[in-house]
Amino acid sequence: MNSKDDSAGADERSVLRIVCGPTGAGKSAVALALAERHGLTILAADSRQVYRGFDIGTAKPTAAERARVPHEGVDLAEPAERFSAAAWAAHATAVIERLGVDRVLVVGGTGLYLRALTQPLFAEPVFDAARRAALAAELESLDTGTLRRWVMHLDASRAALGRTQLLRALEVALLTGRRISDLHREAARAPRWSARWLVVDPREQLHGRIERRLDAMLAGGWLNEVRELARTVPADAPAWNACGYQTLRQLTDVAVRSRFAAWDGNLDETRHAILVSTRQYAKRQRTWFRHQLEGEAVTHIDPRSADALAQADRWWQGGSTA
Repeated sequence: MNSKDDSAGADERSVLRIVCGPTGAGKSAVALALAERHGLTILAADSRQVYRGFDIGTAKPTAAERARVPHEGVDLAEPAERFSAAAWAAHATAVIERLGVDRVLVVGGTGLYLRALTQPLFAEPVFDAARRAALAAELESLDTGTLRRWVMHLDASRAALGRTQLLRALEVALLTGRRISDLHREAARAPRWSARWLVVDPREQLHGRIERRLDAMLAGGWLNEVRELARTVPADAPAWNACGYQTLRQLTDVAVRSRFAAWDGNLDETRHAILVSTRQYAKRQRTWFRHQLEGEAVTHIDPRSADALAQADRWWQGGSTA
């Protein structure tokens, strides 16, 4: 995704403003303050927050935050539903058309969602149902690391994405003999808007922020949320792919089989596993933003800066943060 204005001569009103960055970076706080100050609606671009009931571990906006600023893009699907980037982009487009591009602030870290909105996806190929089902059964048995290594060989530009996108890249490559990245380039539809980007990243402080947020989530009842969800949400539901949920669900299963209501020492090990996977996810997000965003349409800020909000204001108004 080239962040330079691909729509030469586009009217300023057609510019879509997007706040992005790795998980735990602090982009939501920056966006919330910016949206409140300018009377904007936040449009969440987060593949985890679209699922109803998966709230604490996805850092979904709280009731208080939604009371301060209207939010769109959350709670769009049931946990067992497969919700694609194209479906999110269709929802986002409807929101932007209804409210006006100058009243919407897109906020999130799901690169595929942002790509689908700013560079609309191609018309997908039609697959033979039996071959697709057989391949899906084979791929689902592989861990994410193995899937990533396969994608590195078959379509390297997609290797930094999440598990769902890795599966999709392999499906297209193996069933069509073509890279999905090539199909995107050849058949993508023209973008509706040009985009300007505010990349929020605290740099070397990110790891510590992720750890503190994880501890806050656990203290805020994440384990209980997972235990309740496990009662009704199927184990193969796509929503469980959100960072940490599957790991906590496995711990929940152990606790459910136990006679004891208290969580045992496995929680420390589980916490460490979630911390490692979340940091790895953030690293992949950073890689995506670094490779996909460049040029004058991109502004970087450190949320720890004393004038971070003033920088964000200048960005929203079209000025430089320098």
